[in-house]
Amino acid sequence: MVRAIEDSFPITTISQLAERESWRKEIYRPIYYVHKWWARRLGSVFRAIILASCAEEDEDIESLFYQPIRFPDVVVFDPFMGSGTTIGEAVKLGCRAIGRDINPVSVGMVTTALQEYSRDEVKRVYKRLEASVASQILSFYKTQLPTGAQADVLYYFWAKTVPCPHCNHQVELFKSRVFAKHADARRHPEAKSLCPQCGCINDVEYNDEAATCSCCTSTYNPQTGAVNGARVTCPCCHKGFKTIDAVRRTGSTPAHTLYAKMVLTPQGDKRYLPADEQDLESYSRAEQMLAELWDCVPQARIMPGYNTNQVLNYNYKHWHQMFNARQLVSIGLLVREIRRITDPRLRMLFAFLLSGTLEFNNMFCSFKGEGTGAVRHMFSHHILKPELTPLEANLWGTPKSSGSFSTLFRSRILRALDYKDHPFELRLVKTDGMLRSEKVFGISRPIKDPVARSYAEFSQNQSVYLSCGDSSATDIPAGSVDLVITDPPFFDNVHYSQLADFFHVWLRVMLEGHEDFARPSTRSTGEVQDTEAEDFTSKLTSVLRECKRVLTDSGLLVLTYHHSRIEGWTSVYRAIREAGFYITHTHPVKAEMAVSVPIQQSKSPVHFDLILVCRKTASAVFTPEHDGVPVLACLGETKTAVLDLKSGGIGASLGDIKVMLMGSILSRLAVLNDLSEEVLTICQLEREVDALAQQILSETDSPTAHSAIDRLQRPEDLYQPRTVPVAQQLKLLLEALDQGYSEHGD
Repeated sequence: MVRAIEDSFPITTISQLAERESWRKEIYRPIYYVHKWWARRLGSVFRAIILASCAEEDEDIESLFYQPIRFPDVVVFDPFMGSGTTIGEAVKLGCRAIGRDINPVSVGMVTTALQEYSRDEVKRVYKRLEASVASQILSFYKTQLPTGAQADVLYYFWAKTVPCPHCNHQVELFKSRVFAKHADARRHPEAKSLCPQCGCINDVEYNDEAATCSCCTSTYNPQTGAVNGARVTCPCCHKGFKTIDAVRRTGSTPAHTLYAKMVLTPQGDKRYLPADEQDLESYSRAEQMLAELWDCVPQARIMPGYNTNQVLNYNYKHWHQMFNARQLVSIGLLVREIRRITDPRLRMLFAFLLSGTLEFNNMFCSFKGEGTGAVRHMFSHHILKPELTPLEANLWGTPKSSGSFSTLFRSRILRALDYKDHPFELRLVKTDGMLRSEKVFGISRPIKDPVARSYAEFSQNQSVYLSCGDSSATDIPAGSVDLVITDPPFFDNVHYSQLADFFHVWLRVMLEGHEDFARPSTRSTGEVQDTEAEDFTSKLTSVLRECKRVLTDSGLLVLTYHHSRIEGWTSVYRAIREAGFYITHTHPVKAEMAVSVPIQQSKSPVHFDLILVCRKTASAVFTPEHDGVPVLACLGETKTAVLDLKSGGIGASLGDIKVMLMGSILSRLAVLNDLSEEVLTICQLEREVDALAQQILSETDSPTAHSAIDRLQRPEDLYQPRTVPVAQQLKLLLEALDQGYSEHGD
């Protein structure tokens, strides 16, 4: 049976939904945000993929999207489960779902999100934790106002210091003396700056280049600090040095100085105040208490790696060194109580709540500004980056805190429970010429299922089976899966295990005895994540071969993927073909939101994923008399897709168009029936894809009735791809475009 996804896919409608979902992902799909994970995919996209993979070719996926449709006889498998998007969306559509991941943090967070709980029992455990430790933790974040009234400290502001190698003066590593401003500084220019002479906090505007201290009357430039790029200028001897050299010379982690705090007054107002002796005494009290909680703190070492070498260079040798003493005591108090929870389901739930809180409560966080969530979490750049001016948040928190245990309980756990009981989809409605979103309830199956831990359990008519391990070897019987739907890791990108160890070491302490957390690290030789293309391809091939084994002969393998480098494409394509699949169709669809930091920093930003639809290889597919690879047709197909997206208000960058064009060609390569030739074609395309994508971008930015691509597709200009190799086609196409096939060309 031909499936709808092998015929067409509503790329514009789903991309519009995906773009809207991407702005508030934690609100619209909270079950995938109970804990940190990387490269999370959008629920609306995967709902559409599953629907289109189950439905027959003539069915309308846009219409089905908002119908209470169920597929109880369909088994969906995701071998790279990640945050669990495939699993959650499959369950909502009434499918039975199997998820597997080699990383225990992934498996634990998805189990936590999908596991069956009653809201009352969850709230009871939270209340017990609150009664046991909240007041003790909050006592470390109390301060006295100048009026004598007591206030809660929301945030403490710290700065790293290093000794000057020339004069031994302790240099505060400020890039700027403006330490607090509004997230939208142009509309709200008011800011706070720290006097470099006396440490007084002064009111300035965010872009002021001159200020006079209200305390000592000295003048200074708020925009400058001792740090400029990688170099530091000592304010005492005025000599320069590199930050990293000074840190390495000490042989220990950088020291910190406490200089300011934001407090919440009894009236509910926020105020910035200098740090004082009372704050130092509170910190000293935490230091003295740490010894009695040391068994609640992980002692694991940070291992060298692509994503951890930077912190090792700053002399961080153990994971617990990323926290200060007050943070460790506050965390330790919660760890001790969570260990005492007897129900393993609830212990895991609260262990993951605390683990997720750590992302916002360590000395690698920084202040994001007012008018938004105040804490910039440590993984905002997808790397472990030492922060020169870290922010310490109140771990238990107040109602006005950001990233605290109590606020995340409400925004993550309770919100996820609500969504599981009453899942909804987004629908876009045009009002007064503007698109707005509304929630559509009652069309998805609630998520209320126990999670099976083996296929034997799953076979007893259970809906969800999650396991931790290498997906190249599973306990799933051959031919028992109808759909494999997954988002494989990127080649040479985020090394999930190296980052996930930050959480894993704490989870091991809280979930002692749990088999998934027995190993000291999440790193594994079987992880499909390598900087060498051959190793990446080999491991991905092994997983996809296992997918072929468990998949029915009529089943589909559907992957979402994008990459800006040719090695990323050849690696994934080779893995698909060597595993015994071929690509039948590809569809572009909106992926991450354009403002995400990794996208902004990319040299060739890509905002679209490719949906790669694959079937098991069958000799009948490959006939001696095939039509070859019609590059010109692929060019036209890509242009049509870009115009369709543009009509729906979805723009495409040059990087996006390159991905779309690559997908159009990938779906036709298998007819060559020679993997070496197919890979060679991809490599040949790389040399010319920029020029071809630029042509599409130009013509879709200013579409005309007589574009070069359209003219070339007229019957009199066509040539037979079966007799013209791809390299020659590319040469002819570029020559034709250069020789006057423009809107007025002849």
